[in-house]
Amino acid sequence: MISSNDFKTGLTIIVDGNLWQIVEFLHVKPGKGAAFVRSKLRNVETGQVLEKTFRAGEKVDTAHLEKNEMQFLFTDGEEFTFMNTSTFDQVAIPKSSIGDGVKYLKEQMNVHILFHGTKIIGVDIPTHVELKVTDTPPAEKGNTAQGGTKPATLETGAVVNVPFFVEIGTTIRVDTRDNKYLDRV
Repeated sequence: MISSNDFKTGLTIIVDGNLWQIVEFLHVKPGKGAAFVRSKLRNVETGQVLEKTFRAGEKVDTAHLEKNEMQFLFTDGEEFTFMNTSTFDQVAIPKSSIGDGVKYLKEQMNVHILFHGTKIIGVDIPTHVELKVTDTPPAEKGNTAQGGTKPATLETGAVVNVPFFVEIGTTIRVDTRDNKYLDRV
């Protein structure tokens, strides 16, 4: 149990039997009446955002999350199989639970999987991944003065805008949070 006075951004709590992550919070002390905490919560499983007000000092259950490093092995249609790197246990996770990060998954890549008990809550893909360009149009001569970009398809199927000098076979670093080209490797 934690007091609403001790809220922190990113803390995961249990409200009405669901897991919620604190996105924002604000301690309010009005001139008249009791203090309260206004918060914005995001449902960990559905992504729904909720604004909720707690009385100052109100007790809330905290969720105990476990983060395990796991290695991506293979995909079987809509399910992705991961292996725990320490116990060698395997777990299959549906594509919908991984979200947009699925387009960056490469075999043998290590990721962090969040568990609440035995329930899988989410998959944390690394923020920067190195992938090889498999398809991109050829560079256009004389068109580089403005520093333009062109689309490039990566080995995982993701499409990223890259500078004109990037060619097929080049390994690049991509930011998975906003799908942006960072640099050549």
